[in-house]
Amino acid sequence: MKNIVIFASGTGSNAENIIHYFKNNNSKSVVAVFSNNSNAKVVEKAKKLNIETVVFNKDELYGDVVLSKLNDFKPDLVVLAGFLFKFPEHIIAAFPNKTINIHPALLPKYGGKGMYGNHVHQAVLDNKETETGITIHFVNEHYDEGGIIFQKSVSIIDCTTFEEVSMKVHQLEQEYFPKVIDKLL
Repeated sequence: MKNIVIFASGTGSNAENIIHYFKNNNSKSVVAVFSNNSNAKVVEKAKKLNIETVVFNKDELYGDVVLSKLNDFKPDLVVLAGFLFKFPEHIIAAFPNKTINIHPALLPKYGGKGMYGNHVHQAVLDNKETETGITIHFVNEHYDEGGIIFQKSVSIIDCTTFEEVSMKVHQLEQEYFPKVIDKLL
């Protein structure tokens, strides 16, 4: 059995989608959801789906606590799905080429510190881009600079608000993120 551990900070729509995708899979499954936010909807969703949850604070993330708990789950893949902290180098080193992230733009454009969620979508609109998309990439010590695994673009010529851009990007995330995880494993 291949074990997937998801890190998320917010609503958990991608985490929930990934959990459902692998729910009846006999060779791969989501074994835990880690979150830095005890009030995050992702924690509630994971519990409802009978997925173990681990909530931690910043000190535990950058210390040894989170890595120790993560090792208990023996992950074959660590998936960042809307996780807002910079991922610690010592955890990346413990899981080389086994930690991935999804970014709501076509990297290397619109990546880096502070570029997440609607900040990205608004920047894309402000720069009058005609397309945007998703990038699934390996995580390294720099924000959004790890090797690109998969990209998919979508036209946003008809979009006038970041909410419209967000909806199109979210559709790509829901369709492709679980499939790319499946293929990687």
